[in-house]
Amino acid sequence: MKILITQPRLEQTISQLEHELQSNNSADIVIFPEGYLNENVEAACALAKQFNIILIGGYRRMNDRPKDRAIIIDRSGTVILDRIKYSPTSFVEVEGLTLGHILCDELIVQGIKNENEVNIDLVVHPIGVGMFSEEQFQEWIDQARKIAITYQTMIIGTSHADGSYGDTGISIPISYCFDKNGDEIFIAKNDVRSRLLNI
Repeated sequence: MKILITQPRLEQTISQLEHELQSNNSADIVIFPEGYLNENVEAACALAKQFNIILIGGYRRMNDRPKDRAIIIDRSGTVILDRIKYSPTSFVEVEGLTLGHILCDELIVQGIKNENEVNIDLVVHPIGVGMFSEEQFQEWIDQARKIAITYQTMIIGTSHADGSYGDTGISIPISYCFDKNGDEIFIAKNDVRSRLLNI
């Protein structure tokens, strides 16, 4: 299975996602950051169906609090996971894989929050904007590695290529992948290229 990890810029449309799908037609799954879809879920469902691809990331309901939600869309364009941020971690079966989905600071705030014992194949971690310090970058990388080791699962995280937390004006784009032993597949800091993994 081929997984494309993207780091688009913040935008109101999903044109960068469409471009990635056109450029990477061998991918089975595309992972994008928290909130990237904004409220363009219907358009994303149409793209998933058109390109026969699984989309995993986040979107926003601007009138809700919290506004951010986790989403997984299958190849038929059907939303198979839609979870509000800070609620218990959801797991879904996708083409023989058990996927977990945590959003942004859930990594630090709650980690994997679920009372059921689940054998997880992959945890996806869409992040909003980049890190606001080197210390935060290292803290999040260390915590992701701990989750991989604790749950014996691969974990992949990715943020937007731009944006900053609050009004700090600072953003260190982040993208990473650890295998189930906590070994680094890659860690990207200030390197916003898309990456295609074959797992």
